[in-house]
Amino acid sequence: FRRVLFRSTALAGGGALTIGSASSSSLGKRVVVNAQGHTLYALSPETATHLLCKSNECLKFWPPLTVSSTAITLKDGAGVHGHLAILRRRNGLLQVTLRGMPLYRFSRDHAKGQANGEGIESFGGTWHAVVATTRKPSAPSAPAPASTPMTPLPGY
Repeated sequence: FRRVLFRSTALAGGGALTIGSASSSSLGKRVVVNAQGHTLYALSPETATHLLCKSNECLKFWPPLTVSSTAITLKDGAGVHGHLAILRRRNGLLQVTLRGMPLYRFSRDHAKGQANGEGIESFGGTWHAVVATTRKPSAPSAPAPASTPMTPLPGY
């Protein structure tokens, strides 16, 4: 039996955790970052109710953004909009989600602004830096046009 340890991005005690944003020159857009300024990622098509990154190997490369308690207040910093929440993983870790997407760091990003995990296909999906929205979405001023039925793509 081999035990694999991984370092999660955890916040101890009470208090607050602010999720911020920063410009990524390599991606040409604003991305969501943790308190240390490191890019945060989501695994598509993972959701808070359907986790794909569950193995020790996945968690070693993609440490989840975690908090130590549900008493932590989650705040969206400048440029970040959307519902922040906490999900309890099977292993007991409390992982932060944004817009229903569990948030992770990439273990090979060592400096602020790096986005080395962008586009990596592994663990059942594709990893993408989470894009920060520049403004809160507003309600549409006119009703949306009626949608037309979608034609399935070949192979689906």
